[in-house]
Amino acid sequence: MYGDSVCLYMKLGGVCYETLVWREKMGSEMKIQVIYKDTIRPSLPTPHHLRNLSLSVFDQLFPDIYVPLLLFYPNDNNKYFEGKHSLVAERSKLLKKSLSEALTRFYPYAGNFQHNASICCNDHGAAYVEARVNCPMSKVLNKPELVILKQLLPTVLDSSQADTGYLLLVKANFFECGGLAIGVGSSHKVADAYTLSKFTSCWAAIALGSIRFGAVLAQHITDHIELPDKFGVAASLFPQVDFLNSLQPALEFPQEKCITKRFVFDASKIAALKSKAGSATVENPTRVEVVSALIWKCAMEASRSNLGVVRPSELSQFVNIRKILVSPLAENLLGNLVGLCVAKTEASEVDDVQSLVTKFRKEMEEFKVGYGKGISGEEACEFYKEYGHLMKRDVDNYNCISWCRFPFYEADFGWGKPLWVPHIGGLKNLILLMDTRDGEGIEASLTLKEEDMAKFESNKELLSYASVNPPVI
Repeated sequence: MYGDSVCLYMKLGGVCYETLVWREKMGSEMKIQVIYKDTIRPSLPTPHHLRNLSLSVFDQLFPDIYVPLLLFYPNDNNKYFEGKHSLVAERSKLLKKSLSEALTRFYPYAGNFQHNASICCNDHGAAYVEARVNCPMSKVLNKPELVILKQLLPTVLDSSQADTGYLLLVKANFFECGGLAIGVGSSHKVADAYTLSKFTSCWAAIALGSIRFGAVLAQHITDHIELPDKFGVAASLFPQVDFLNSLQPALEFPQEKCITKRFVFDASKIAALKSKAGSATVENPTRVEVVSALIWKCAMEASRSNLGVVRPSELSQFVNIRKILVSPLAENLLGNLVGLCVAKTEASEVDDVQSLVTKFRKEMEEFKVGYGKGISGEEACEFYKEYGHLMKRDVDNYNCISWCRFPFYEADFGWGKPLWVPHIGGLKNLILLMDTRDGEGIEASLTLKEEDMAKFESNKELLSYASVNPPVI
């Protein structure tokens, strides 16, 4: 465990950066020091007719916060770069150049969010920061700690564009071993996880093409990168709602003493869990269904044990609506297209993993039937209005976000695919799911009140399927 941290802040171009020092119990220090900052603008100016991008109702409904992404790349004696200084300099140059080219295609990231109604795509640019980490990457990966992972990101998760001045922020963290961790902060007004994954894939493909084929051939290759539909299509299908056309109140996060832990379910354990969770109703449950059900069950048991009473419980799953809508236009839309599917269990019910999986599947099938043919702005608002009501009820509320099957582990900038892509959160009762590197297991990040986590992480049923924060390497 890391002990005290010391933060030394400096204001750079409207954004606060910091030198962070962690003092371990044995007295050694781990330091993350910002060494460079810049604003990266699109390689080509955005055409005039694309300069004003209307938000869809889904974009309007999401808060002005940042979606975090962190990609760890070890230094595996890369054949393209030799020597530590050359490696850092060349990777820095490549990241900036390819980011500039990617911003030409994903131009809203380089703009400014306006009044919850539109994005001014004025080529303002994205923030780019480089930091030096005075330890090998293995020191972070041997025992991952959320407090350290968050400092490898370019901004705190609940900051807004008004705080940072940008809709996209990138932080390249260079470790003394030559390893690199790329931290990204993506404004939720521009993108959900699907859109962020498309941007990351495009950015990585441009960089990889530059290394392998040189600038001229790379430009020819990247010109033919298959992209989703253009920005703005979602707003035509899901028009914005007038009463949301103003700056919304800042999102307030509950201030409670919570703790976040990481749990890893490998492929063999998930196979055993799926066998246990299968039923006549759901013969072949998914990885996400069985892991979500087990976590929900164990979290409910922990809460009820500490409270001394049995309360109803609800789990809200955030759903990629692109997979629900039958319209072919919806499949590759950029922006935000996320709905809510809520499963509930009453105080009188005694649920096991199998019954919870059945509840998940039933709710999801009803969601598909109800909204597969289309969703109006009013219906979209109802998703989140109901969600607000749920959070105020005297029940145990949990939220689950899955990034499984998004291709973040395929992001090869020219030095191989990432060794680790953690899903970073930290909000109370939030379950975050991410693929393991092999694509077969699942890593879960869970945040609970401290007393609930103490019960949860000692649950024997949970521990028969999950490892608690094992080393990444």
